[in-house]
Parts: sequence; C-alpha cells; structure tokens
Amino acid sequence: MSALSSDEIPPLVLLAGGLATRLGPLTAGLPKSLLEVAGVPFIAHQLRLLADQGVRDIVLSCGHLGDQIESFVGDGTRFGCSVRYSFDGCRPLGTGGAIRKALPLMGRCFWVMYGDSYLTAPFITVLDAFRSSDQPALMTVHANANRWDKSNVLFKDGKVLCYDKNGTKSGMQHIDYGLGLYTAEVFRPWSDGSSFDLAVVQRALVDREMMAGYLVTERFYEIGSLSGLRETDSFLSERLRGVPA
Repeated sequence: MSALSSDEIPPLVLLAGGLATRLGPLTAGLPKSLLEVAGVPFIAHQLRLLADQGVRDIVLSCGHLGDQIESFVGDGTRFGCSVRYSFDGCRPLGTGGAIRKALPLMGRCFWVMYGDSYLTAPFITVLDAFRSSDQPALMTVHANANRWDKSNVLFKDGKVLCYDKNGTKSGMQHIDYGLGLYTAEVFRPWSDGSSFDLAVVQRALVDREMMAGYLVTERFYEIGSLSGLRETDSFLSERLRGVPA
C-alpha cells in the first residue's frame, strides 16, 4: 500500500446503527447517539472531538431511528465537520455490512469508530503508524487487563497476534480500543447489502497477518452500557466545566 500524502486525512465512518438493547428504556424511542451526556446529545461531543483531531469528513452509518440523528446533526457544519449519511435500509446490516454499504462514500482508506465511543488518544500518531505499517488495516489496542471489559487482543512487540471479540482466549491483556484504519479492499469480498460483523473482517485480517497494531495509553469511554454512560457523563462534565456547550 502506498503511503498517504502528508496532508491527507482520511474520512471516518461513525457506526451509529445499533439497537442499544443494553440501555433498556433509555433508548426505546431514542437512538443511543442522542442520549444526553454532560448536557448535550452524545454525538455532539463525538463530532467536536473528531473535528479537533483534524478528522472533518464524517460518514454517519445509521440504522435504528437514524432519521433522528440526521435531523439533529444535519450537515455537521455547526460541529466543525462535514457529515454525510449511509443508512442500513430495511434490515440491520451489522457493523461490517454497514461499512461495506458506505464504501462508495469513503475512498480508498478510512477510519472506523463506534457511535458509542469517546476516544482521546491522538489520532495523528495512529495515522502515522498506519502509513508506515504497509498493511491494509490497523487496530488500536489498550492494555486493559479485563479492567473495563473483557480483554480480547493478544498483542506483543507491536503486533496483533490474536483477536477474539468475546475475549475468551487465555493470555489476552489488551482490548480493541475502538479506532481503526482500513483500506476499502478488505471489505470488497462481501457483497453490498450483506449483513456481517466487523469482527469477522478483523479476525480474518489478524489470522492472515494483515492487521497492524498500535498501542494507545489513554483509556476509552463509552455509553453502550449504563455504567459506561454514567462514567462518560462524569468525565465529560468535568472536562467541559466552564466551557460553553
């Protein structure tokens, strides 16, 4: 893979199509991305974070109640970025299928981030690692040791040696941080409109030694669980104290 030019920042697909079943009645009629966190819908924090990181070309991959997300976000201008949309359609496509459907909007390489994550690691260092890896994909990892969720990555000497989404393999001390970089080609074996999980692609790449790894020291924040929602609200409330919403 040829290196990206020094001034090229790839677009990012933000996966916001999940059903958020772990949050119960909080998301019965509201998409997870619009849950109030530190006084504003969570996606406002995400988009401002991405813009601050220099990632300003965003494709929002939406499914369940995605029209509400589009109504709130619009074209993204007020958050400092440009937002386009890709919708699952009549049935959920899963995280992998949603990315596959969004490929026409993404170009030859792109970031992937989950719609319930708030990630403070410097994106530019991740991009530099991807540029120099000569691999078609990169997974960021964090030394989790089962602290915030089950560790699901075997990572050693800068390499992802094994990945299991459910964290069932012994010896795993790291976790998928939730920020990745991919070339479009790795998703093309699946047909447009097919339903599959991103983890299927990740495991296939790891098994074929085609997944670069990059260790980040910052922990992740998420709103996919009630405990995570409370913790993220506390973190962002403290971080934004005294800053206008």
